[in-house]
Amino acid sequence: MKMQITLSINGQNHGVDAPAATLLVEALRDHLGLTGTHIGCDTSQCGACHVLLDGVAVKACTVLAAQAQGQAITTIEGLGTQQALHPMQQAFRDAHGLQCGFCTPGMVMAGLEIVRRHGTQLTPELVAHELEGNLCRCTGYMNIIKAIVAGAAAMEQSHA
Repeated sequence: MKMQITLSINGQNHGVDAPAATLLVEALRDHLGLTGTHIGCDTSQCGACHVLLDGVAVKACTVLAAQAQGQAITTIEGLGTQQALHPMQQAFRDAHGLQCGFCTPGMVMAGLEIVRRHGTQLTPELVAHELEGNLCRCTGYMNIIKAIVAGAAAMEQSHA
């Protein structure tokens, strides 16, 4: 049975006509074409599907689209632009915090969650511990950790 869902994504309302069991990640990717949120494991273990739901990072594969109705959803597409990246995105670029790029959107969103919970003064050890719920199959995480620490510092400087 389909239902009409209205989702507030990146500051704009979007209507989705989908079955009640549609996951948020499916609504974003399949119904709205926001493919920056990735499906990596189908078991909520990899973190590639992280989005912000009312400012808090959640794995979009664990939330029904209907549950997100009435909440502000921010995807990787809503953080910055190609001309003006968000400080965390710029830090990933500068620190080479990506290889194939598949996990990068989820890592950026997880980085924002780490900053939300711990502030902008991060240590590599704290970031490494906090990233235990995110998988990268390409790297040893060192550049990802550097990027999140640098991104947090840049967010403090830019007040983002």
